[in-house]
Amino acid sequence: ASLVFACYLWSAEDLSWLGIDGGLGVMSKIGLAVSVGVVAGIGINTAHELGHKKVEFERRLSKWALAPSFYGHFYIEHNRGHHVRVATPEDPASARFGESFWRFLPRTVVGSLRSAWRLERARLERLGKPVWSVHNDVLNAWAISVVLYAVLLGVFGLSIAPYLVIQAIFGFSLLEVVNYLEHYGLLRQKTAKGRYERCSPAH
Repeated sequence: ASLVFACYLWSAEDLSWLGIDGGLGVMSKIGLAVSVGVVAGIGINTAHELGHKKVEFERRLSKWALAPSFYGHFYIEHNRGHHVRVATPEDPASARFGESFWRFLPRTVVGSLRSAWRLERARLERLGKPVWSVHNDVLNAWAISVVLYAVLLGVFGLSIAPYLVIQAIFGFSLLEVVNYLEHYGLLRQKTAKGRYERCSPAH
């Protein structure tokens, strides 16, 4: 609802009913995009919790909550990738010791996307299903975002496009700030068998 209302505010040329002469200025539109991005970032946290649920409908709601930030692959990567590899060099969401946030951000965004695709491809190959199909949870999560954005652009016009992008980037960057802070510098050691030790309170 906040995203739809923001789209109206970005595109409206007469907001006199709000006491504004004409429409919003560019800086006001950017400020609104950042505000809506905060909501999208909180939506990712909600999606995180829903993605852990056993009820199929609640897991489906997780994908919907990820749609405004266009971060649907998080649904796969977090549960099947990050939880297994946290605090290891293989985990794109674990910041390395001495790594700045600005070096971490592109690495985690690209790495999480690649990891989600690999995990989903492996799952579908085990099931004997094609990767490019409706069974691919990465693709169907992205499809929700594509439909959402297409409807919003169709209703409110192409002028809202840059603000949709700003709110999405700000939204998923909030998630990655949390990842950066929570996992910074953590590193599980390998056991004699060559496997990583279990996560413990020390980590």
